[in-house]
Amino acid sequence: MRHGRKINHLSRTHSHRAALMSNMAASLILHKRINTTVAKAKALRTYVEPIINRAKADTTHNRRMVFKYLQNKYAVTELFREISSKIAERNGGYTRILKTGTRRGDVADMCFIGLVDYNANMLKTGQVAKAKTTRRGRGKSKAKAETTPKAEAETKQESDNAGDKKE
Repeated sequence: MRHGRKINHLSRTHSHRAALMSNMAASLILHKRINTTVAKAKALRTYVEPIINRAKADTTHNRRMVFKYLQNKYAVTELFREISSKIAERNGGYTRILKTGTRRGDVADMCFIGLVDYNANMLKTGQVAKAKTTRRGRGKSKAKAETTPKAEAETKQESDNAGDKKE
């Protein structure tokens, strides 16, 4: 029985679990989104949200307390410079877990855990997909077929028929 045990120990000792959470939190802050198992993501969420909440007030004490948990000065700098300005108005819920299916090797439930305010930015950075052309020339023949006089006459006739039906 659980008897109210709130911490998922993740089959690790305390020191191993603390190092795991510290490294995952630093990676989340630096990369804004990481791929992990659902159990680790849920444990990370409870670990990292109070740390992110501390970044709202940029004081020396808060920086030292955050560094105590993260042990990564680049992550602390990123958190207090960029992330804190984005989360200033938010009252909690800084992370989002998106389930992605199962891992092939051991069928573990996998997910992405990411910072909520950075999801829109990640979608915007993707390149716009260009129309795919092939070397076979199929795309060209299709384009030529549509612009032939016969095709133009057929489309014109269809539009005239559509206009007659409306009246």
